[in-house]
Amino acid sequence: MIKEHHRVVLKKGIRERGLKTGDVGTVVHVYKNGGAFEVEFVSLYGETVAIATLDASQIRPVQKREITHARLLRA
Repeated sequence: MIKEHHRVVLKKGIRERGLKTGDVGTVVHVYKNGGAFEVEFVSLYGETVAIATLDASQIRPVQKREITHARLLRA
C-alpha cells in the first residue's frame, strides 16, 4: 500500500510535465483511499520539477533492488 512520503516510480511519462517513464517522486498526499496521489518530483538538488495528481495506475512503489538514474531536464 502506497502512503504519504513513500517514493514511487512513474509508469508512463507525462510529456507536458517534462516527466519520463521511470522518474521517481515522493507521495505528498493520498486521495480517495489510495485511488489517486499527489506526487512531487524533484531534481537531485532538491528543486521541485513537477507536482502531479496521479491515478494509482500511473505509479508503482519503488522496489528494493532498484537504483535511481540521473538525466538532464530540458530548460
